[in-house]
Amino acid sequence: MPPPENPDGAPDYRVYRSRKPLLRKRAGGDRDELARLRGEAQRAPARPPQPGSENPVQQGQRPRRLLPQRPEDQVDLPRRRRRISFGRVVRWLVLAVCGWIVLSGLVFLVSAQIQQGKVSDANPHLGGAGYPAWSPNNILVLGSDVRSGDLAEPGAQTSGNGRSDSILLLRIGGGANSRLSIARDTVVDIPGAGRQKINAAYSIGGASLAVQTIEQYTGIDIHHVMLVSFEEFPQLIDAMGGIKYTGSCVVSRINGGFRNGGYTLRLPAGTSHIDGKQALALARTRSNDCAPNENDLTRVRRQAKIVSSMKRRLLSPMAFVRLPLISWNIPKALRSDMSGPTLLGLFTALTIAGSPQTEVLGTVSGQVTESDKQAKVRRFLAG
Repeated sequence: MPPPENPDGAPDYRVYRSRKPLLRKRAGGDRDELARLRGEAQRAPARPPQPGSENPVQQGQRPRRLLPQRPEDQVDLPRRRRRISFGRVVRWLVLAVCGWIVLSGLVFLVSAQIQQGKVSDANPHLGGAGYPAWSPNNILVLGSDVRSGDLAEPGAQTSGNGRSDSILLLRIGGGANSRLSIARDTVVDIPGAGRQKINAAYSIGGASLAVQTIEQYTGIDIHHVMLVSFEEFPQLIDAMGGIKYTGSCVVSRINGGFRNGGYTLRLPAGTSHIDGKQALALARTRSNDCAPNENDLTRVRRQAKIVSSMKRRLLSPMAFVRLPLISWNIPKALRSDMSGPTLLGLFTALTIAGSPQTEVLGTVSGQVTESDKQAKVRRFLAG
């Protein structure tokens, strides 16, 4: 017998009670039964709304279904896994590369800030240029010939500043890109010390006097100075994974060679992959058994080749893998008066710029004509 109709016009509801089976085939039997009942409810046609109901269903709108709220009544439905597309792989790869570069930049800034105070004696005579990334800066790079006491050859200096074994001027930033190397035996007037070889200025008065001497001799305003640390330089080359050097045969004995507790370098003619110790020995080589007639100008050109090889290595994929380690060692090997952000701008400009030919100012005798000096200075400033 059908139930009597509700005089208020509200829809009739029937309540069904389910009971658990006597024997459960598996642990998820209750949930399977609940899922089955839901499926039947979804397949059942929706009853049309009755007039006067409190929650009428609009035409074309699916009726709401009450879902169980108890945790034990939840049904674990299989989720659709997102496919790994080429676009997603590219996006993750770009994020990883950007993160690696940001990490390397932070490591560089920390290391540069630690080393900045070690070249403070030159600060009164420096500055005056804009940020290296977009303004031309003249950088003086000095390499000292101070040796450690246990490996120094007879007569070598083991304390103090030492003489500047290499003198290199860089003009970089704002589209400028040129190099000028000054031979260490060039005779000049050193303020307060008379006429001597230019490399003595650093030994007498440190970076400050070296800056004054070179500015007075060349007429070039020096904005920043960098000091090459021979103790840290091999670690920088090793952090890069070594460099490739192309040149003639080199056989030299640094600090007396292996027999006397020093280091012996042997490089065949052509291209060789060298590590940090070999690169340092190559930069310091004055006497080459393969070419006894070489002079100091040959050594200057060899050092310029090492600098170019280091730059090419920095642009290689292998250097990118080692970028945080390289970033930590660069400020340690190349100490500067520049702050971390300024030094980062300088190396960014050096990285994106080309590799110009290094001009060499000097002669074997140490005497340079005024016309030759002025011509090379003009080319340097125009670069």
